[in-house]
Amino acid sequence: MALDDRKSGFTFVGTRPNRPDGLDKVTGRAKFGADISAPGMLHGAVLRSPHAHARIVKIDTSKAEAHKDVKAVVTRADFADVPFKPGLEGEFWNVLENVMAGEKALYDGHAVAAVAATSALAARDALKLIEVEYEVLPHVTDVDKAMASDAPIIREGAADYSVPEGMHPNVVRYHESGHGDVEAGFAEADLVIEDSFVTEATHQGYIEPHACLGMLGNDGKGELWCTTQGHWIAQKTCAALLGIETSQLRVTASEIGGGFGGKTTVFIEPVALALSRKANRPVKIVMTRSEVFRATGPTSSASMDVKIGMKKDGTISAAQGVFRLQGGAFPGAPGDMTAMCAFAPYNLTNVKQIGYDVMSNRPKQAAYRAPGAPMGAFAVESVIDELCNKLGLDPVDVRLKNAAHEGTKASYGPTYERIGLVETLEAAKAHPHYAAPLKPGQGRGISCGFWFNHGGETSVSLALSEDGSAQLMVGTPDIGGSRASMALMAAEVLGIAYENIRVTVADTATLGYNDVSHGSRVTYASGLATIKAAKHAVEKLCERAAAKWGIPVDAVKWEDGCAVPSGPNAGDFDPMPLADITAGMGSTGGPISGHFEATPEGAGVSFGTHIVDAEVDPETGKTSITRYTVIQDAGKAIHPTYVEGQFQGGAAQGIGWALNEEYIYGEDGRLQNSIFLDYRIPVASDLPMIDTVIVEVPNPGHPFGVRGVGETGIVPPLAAIANAVSNAAGVRLKQLPMSPPRILAALKDNG
Repeated sequence: MALDDRKSGFTFVGTRPNRPDGLDKVTGRAKFGADISAPGMLHGAVLRSPHAHARIVKIDTSKAEAHKDVKAVVTRADFADVPFKPGLEGEFWNVLENVMAGEKALYDGHAVAAVAATSALAARDALKLIEVEYEVLPHVTDVDKAMASDAPIIREGAADYSVPEGMHPNVVRYHESGHGDVEAGFAEADLVIEDSFVTEATHQGYIEPHACLGMLGNDGKGELWCTTQGHWIAQKTCAALLGIETSQLRVTASEIGGGFGGKTTVFIEPVALALSRKANRPVKIVMTRSEVFRATGPTSSASMDVKIGMKKDGTISAAQGVFRLQGGAFPGAPGDMTAMCAFAPYNLTNVKQIGYDVMSNRPKQAAYRAPGAPMGAFAVESVIDELCNKLGLDPVDVRLKNAAHEGTKASYGPTYERIGLVETLEAAKAHPHYAAPLKPGQGRGISCGFWFNHGGETSVSLALSEDGSAQLMVGTPDIGGSRASMALMAAEVLGIAYENIRVTVADTATLGYNDVSHGSRVTYASGLATIKAAKHAVEKLCERAAAKWGIPVDAVKWEDGCAVPSGPNAGDFDPMPLADITAGMGSTGGPISGHFEATPEGAGVSFGTHIVDAEVDPETGKTSITRYTVIQDAGKAIHPTYVEGQFQGGAAQGIGWALNEEYIYGEDGRLQNSIFLDYRIPVASDLPMIDTVIVEVPNPGHPFGVRGVGETGIVPPLAAIANAVSNAAGVRLKQLPMSPPRILAALKDNG
């Protein structure tokens, strides 16, 4: 069965069945993070710094410990005294420093102590009894100010080897890449535009707050239930921070109420385990919404300079960009990703990009769908749009003229294999949306976007039952309908009904290691592993049939869920269905299962093109998105409905990012809008119907041609909306969000 060459002619793949976990989700039967409880359970609460930057002079927990309902209190001292792995370093040290402050509180909301009590109310009351003496230090929350020579130093010595000498200590990583001669390219251009752009930090806005239940004994054995995108990394990190052996901590991922990259690390999980170890009882912690905003990762904010030269015929002769990303009080801002993604959609002879990772007194940034890419696309696609306007060129034609394709040397180095950017642009130009008339006061914007996609360590196990059904265990939490996609791919290989396959997200004690559900990797990598595991099982099914027929195994093939002779010379046997083989498997060699464990290569890259219509009210500055179309290459859409949902979700989040959402800090460095009433994400009435077009250019690196689709969809919206708003308002908007006050100010400045 030559599955590795199969890119079309599917039976199950490409259909739209109901998701297998749908009934559990709509009836409340599914268990999310806060739904887990245990006998004797305590409730934990975390005391957080009210200062953006302060030295912790003294913490007195004696009054809280004396509270009749309090069973444990922990501070950083309870993590430093680890019996198994003293001396944490690298990223583990950074995570520990973020989980519980050491010598200094580094941002408003930084955890400094925690309590476990018999009720949630008692735990919160006990926090008021903890006395902390601070020495308030100068702070900085702006990325450009954090790079200035007089900026307070967040942490001396945090920079890595990549940072050139002479830069401020808050610059902790540096990236530079490109090829050609940009100065020669600019000299060839008929028009060169150089401009600066700013974006603010935004939160992933998942509806479910962080929640966990930890249970850890003095013997170093424990269990953790949590809402997470990666329970193996939670296991590894918590074990390191608590000084226990990794294998002795069993972690189970709950259902997840949204993640979008923001649940790829730990915050409260090690705290719950530390409290549990001290109290010798299970401890549950559920963050408040304010804690989620103040102490979990938003995106980076960004400050960017982009310069592009274009000839009169639309050829881009040179491009360069400088991208400064603020990542909070720890290294990790994706300045390198921003730089590498910014010009990736284009076939450029001369290109150069520089990225900075800059620390400030804000919470540690976290991934948020294609981390870093939306900001870069906003800056680059805005300048391309402005060049098109000034040269009188069609924005789709210009992007088609310069579009990357198979064989293009990417701006960040490698040469692309088969990719589908041109197909998305051609679909955009042919779409009725692009030719539809606009009303007065409306503008249209278009943008392209790129994301790498990722493979990652992956394990899958598939077991067949005697009745011919299958149980599939995966290690990647279902954050986008992946159970349905895995079942469809397994059904395709096995040739049995989709409904006869149950997909379970395994815990860390029952399956091999799995990387985090990020990087648009789940349908690609777990899907590939599912196909391989199912093929492994099919090999065994063919062996059983061959043995029964008394012919060589290579004389048997698998077809439509049955073992059949591979040709006339193999013998004359009726097809043997899967259920007939599994019914007797106990007496023909034992249980039949399939496995796959590997780090899949060949995730492929992904491109999308968005078209947006916007209407701007010149009196109020309010923007309405009147029409939106997403066109993206999915490689192969395993479950088209969920692919469309990913496209629409990225566009909806992009609308919020572009128009409303931002972290607002006061002069005191404290977050001013830490609830959903003040931090406004789009609701249904803010959104238009979002049309989708699935382009399918198979990824040569996947058996079914799959590309990840979860992240590319949020790359183009910022720029597409900015282009639409700028064309509607008659003035270029260069700062996000394009809130009414900023639009009114831009209109006023433009006269």
